[in-house]
Amino acid sequence: MQNDKALLSQLTESVGGSGDEGEPRKILMDKVRNLVDEVSVDYLGNVIMRKNGEGLGRHPRIMLAAHLDEITLIVKKIGDGGFLRIAQVGGFDPRTLLGQEVTVFGREHLYGIIGSKPPHLSTLEERKKSVPLDELFVDLGMAEAKVRELVRVGDRLTIRRKTMELAGDRMSGKSMDNRASVTALAICLEQLKKLRFQPDVYAVATTQEEIGAFGAETAGFRLQPDLAIAIDVCHGEMPGVEADLAKKLGDGPVITFGPRIHPKLYKKLLDTAKKARIPFQIEVSQGPTWTDADNLQVVQMGIPTALISIPLRYMHTSVETLEFSDVKNAGLLLAHFIANLNSDFVEELTWYLKN
Repeated sequence: MQNDKALLSQLTESVGGSGDEGEPRKILMDKVRNLVDEVSVDYLGNVIMRKNGEGLGRHPRIMLAAHLDEITLIVKKIGDGGFLRIAQVGGFDPRTLLGQEVTVFGREHLYGIIGSKPPHLSTLEERKKSVPLDELFVDLGMAEAKVRELVRVGDRLTIRRKTMELAGDRMSGKSMDNRASVTALAICLEQLKKLRFQPDVYAVATTQEEIGAFGAETAGFRLQPDLAIAIDVCHGEMPGVEADLAKKLGDGPVITFGPRIHPKLYKKLLDTAKKARIPFQIEVSQGPTWTDADNLQVVQMGIPTALISIPLRYMHTSVETLEFSDVKNAGLLLAHFIANLNSDFVEELTWYLKN
């Protein structure tokens, strides 16, 4: 487990915003190269990790999708004095940005902080509200001329954050969404080395999920799997959040049911978890899941799709917090699901056409 935790720390501390996932992609590829039959990268930067099934005859094709990108920031303007104005790539909670340390990826790596007007110089009304994104700025601590020499509009920047191991089995850091699920993919592939299974497995670390799940969509179109499972995060229980909107850390991965989820896959996941004695929780989605699952479901003629989530506190901040046992159990659930999957079950997924 320590090796798996180390992988999660490496992935979360690496930098890889939507469309620029090179650093975590290399870490992942180095990790899984000996676990699979082939690793490749497509035109959008998706990492496709193929592991061949066993036996004669047609092998079902299953795609697992966990997004590799993280929310980041981008330089929008270089203002007077060399202060940088910023915009989002993805969806940071602006309330959490003030006072953060950042790295700017300009002509060289530059370190700065996110500042704003102090409360002493703010009006009473301003002090009652969080500082909006367009009033925040990055201070690199250098003269304006030097800033303009090293930084261009469009350069990326990200929060600087070391991943922490908290009490018990909990971990906190940036980009747990969704590097935790990418780690679960690696755990699944490790477990498959110990199991016999029929399907050909395509574990895909997808790109650009935070801006529209485009990597999953193109990978699904290319691979044309018989079925797909997206792995992402959901909200973890915390003060001020109603119990039906969040799931408990440490109680197992969350299996989603709703109109975008294939009912037979949902039931198969439940049965697998019970049979393998893997703890799990259930989440009901009323419509879109806002994950790779939505785009995968409607690729070409449609792909039967399911969703597994890892409970996560403080989503879209730099201190996202989870319990590692949920990551491990998500990987175990995927591996046991694959081991219990055969061509007969895949045929059952076409029941829509027979009723």
